[in-house]
Amino acid sequence: MQNKDNYTTRFETKSDLDRETKAVELFCSTYNLVYKKLGSNDIDFKIYKRDGSFLFYLEVKGRLRTLEDCYPLPLSIRKLHKMMNTRENGVVVWACTDGIIFSRIEKLRGELRIGGRKPRDGSFNDIEFMSYFDKNDNFKQLRYE
Repeated sequence: MQNKDNYTTRFETKSDLDRETKAVELFCSTYNLVYKKLGSNDIDFKIYKRDGSFLFYLEVKGRLRTLEDCYPLPLSIRKLHKMMNTRENGVVVWACTDGIIFSRIEKLRGELRIGGRKPRDGSFNDIEFMSYFDKNDNFKQLRYE
């Protein structure tokens, strides 16, 4: 069921997609799950048991920092809202340089403020309403080998 369609979005580079794939593969191999990549304007993945039963949606956010210095973890309110509207369970994974941090969305507790990244030509969502999450017991982490 692994689906590695060779697609790109308007702003995701090959490096971004490689980081995303590495993160979902670590997550799924740790918990004996499989994934399916979704479309470019969707949540990143659907996660399944090995028997094909759907479990939840999973979004991977790149974080170009180590596990030790990655907090607070950012997530756009737009993306969080999209995940909550699936009416299914959801997990967010932050892909750091040395591993991943993840949490179920219903366990996230954070701060809201305007934020984002330096605006890029053609993007309308670089500066937006963001959520930021400090380190707490609701986050789990896995290190890359």
